[in-house]
Amino acid sequence: MRAVCLTLPTNRGCARTIAAVAEEAEYAARTFDVEVHLLVLDSAGERDRAAHASVLGGIAAPGVVVHHLDEARQHRFLSDVVARSGVAKPELVQELMLPAGVSYGACTNRAFLIGAALGCVSVHRRDSDSRYQTADGAPVFPIRHELLSLGRRARDAATAVTETALDPVDGDKTVVLVGSSFIGDLSVDIAEIRDLDPAVYREVVGLWAAEGATETQRRDLVEKSFTGAGAEPFTADHSVLTIVDPMHVDMCNVAFSRVQERIPLPPAVDTIGSDYFLLHLVRAARLPGVQHNRHIVNFHTAERKTDAGFPAYQRRLAKFFLSMRYLHHVYERMAAAGESLLDGDGHVRPDLVAGFVLESTSLDVAPNARRLDVLDRAYRALGGRYRAVAELLAAQRDRLLEEARRDMADFALLIEAWPRLVEASGTTGVPGR
Repeated sequence: MRAVCLTLPTNRGCARTIAAVAEEAEYAARTFDVEVHLLVLDSAGERDRAAHASVLGGIAAPGVVVHHLDEARQHRFLSDVVARSGVAKPELVQELMLPAGVSYGACTNRAFLIGAALGCVSVHRRDSDSRYQTADGAPVFPIRHELLSLGRRARDAATAVTETALDPVDGDKTVVLVGSSFIGDLSVDIAEIRDLDPAVYREVVGLWAAEGATETQRRDLVEKSFTGAGAEPFTADHSVLTIVDPMHVDMCNVAFSRVQERIPLPPAVDTIGSDYFLLHLVRAARLPGVQHNRHIVNFHTAERKTDAGFPAYQRRLAKFFLSMRYLHHVYERMAAAGESLLDGDGHVRPDLVAGFVLESTSLDVAPNARRLDVLDRAYRALGGRYRAVAELLAAQRDRLLEEARRDMADFALLIEAWPRLVEASGTTGVPGR
């Protein structure tokens, strides 16, 4: 029986979502020959953690093993792993794995390592600000498609999908990615900008285009950005074996096998979108995946609208735009490398990817300075609390530019350390198991 890890990282109260994900775990254990390790990485406050513990404590389904780790337990696990691994700069590596600020990549990296410690062959990620669609009164669980195909040879997985759009030459490769998207609210909470001024919205969202993008390419990007699968609800299954397009998969609805044991996600703090790197890597290396239509429903939490949450969220968005200066370079280098990203056994080569990431840190920061100029002008034009965000970004301008560059240097370091961390995880116990 294979073990799989279904994980939900959270820093907010989400007892209802946890209960729904637990139902997905129970469905998977009941339907497939798997042991499901339901892993909740909990950075929420004490009262919310207690509510989460109450939900998780009531789970007694055959084949489901619950792991509820607060930050203290996560820290203890990581301390053991880092010590066993013998990596260089252990204090920095541990900080990158469990930083003080919000890091979308770091929380998933912790799930990858804990999944390895639990002997799981795949990691399936969900988010706290989402829920499942229903059909005929029952939840539509993405894990069905994930377990049907993930880890199988592509030509064998073809029997479990609706159609195949994969070149036969890739048929002997392993399916390493299964994912879908979302319906509902935009994945990034900026609909208010679009409502206030569509022209400003187009200018702001266009900031994540690659250098040299044409106006047509920029316009197309803006139209597709953060919209997921639109609004059409689920009616019937459809899945495609293919080289998956990252624009059609969201990290609230994704599962990985093999590749997460070779390369981590960028651990950048306070940076929206820092957890999408593996989607681009899988495509560049021409590794097979399955794209399906069991879209999750995305919704926005009230915290992002509060006096404290709003500027913090807008700063994370600004750092997303700045990160793209470096990530586009890496994506282009990986795309050019193609299948040379893989070794003789079909595994991704960490040394090659780390080299591309480190190379990006020497790029000119002038394009990022221009991005901040555009944000400053746009937010001041919007007025109100956006003007206050403009003041915040202006006061932190040099710091933001340096943070974005340093984030990539840290990512290169973590990639180099990753194989040893994964190996060490395999001999490290998970606290509270």
